[in-house]
Amino acid sequence: MVLLVPEESDGDWLDVIKVIAGTLRAIEDLPVIPREVEDILTISAAERHRWLKDGRLQSAGTRTVKLQGRARKITFHVFDPRQIEDVLDRDLVSVWREKDATTASENRRRAAGKAALTRARKRAAAFAMKTPEARLSKLEGWDDFDLDGLLR
Repeated sequence: MVLLVPEESDGDWLDVIKVIAGTLRAIEDLPVIPREVEDILTISAAERHRWLKDGRLQSAGTRTVKLQGRARKITFHVFDPRQIEDVLDRDLVSVWREKDATTASENRRRAAGKAALTRARKRAAAFAMKTPEARLSKLEGWDDFDLDGLLR
């Protein structure tokens, strides 16, 4: 930041420097909004939501604003700048992405196994229904019909 002051000024600019310095110090403590977090960490909104939900990204609270031209207010999480800086410095985004990829792979494998088991059960049930005994046992009231002696 550069402050240009005319040479003939009488020193009033020292007060301006104090105000600017105080404002810059206060900016460091402002919470980071979601869009900025995505830009800083180069993550997607889906990753931000997933990591916020499972606690990897810690929320510093929420803010509610009413956007101009909108009827409703929106509420969103804000983040502590020091935590975002820590995530960036320790390259936790890469670690979290690897963990998510591993979890997704395991979930796909588990779902494929479950689907194969379901298909096998359906095939076994369909095969069992093809036998004559299975078709006869499926009829309701068959035992009553047999008791009347009509099957001899």
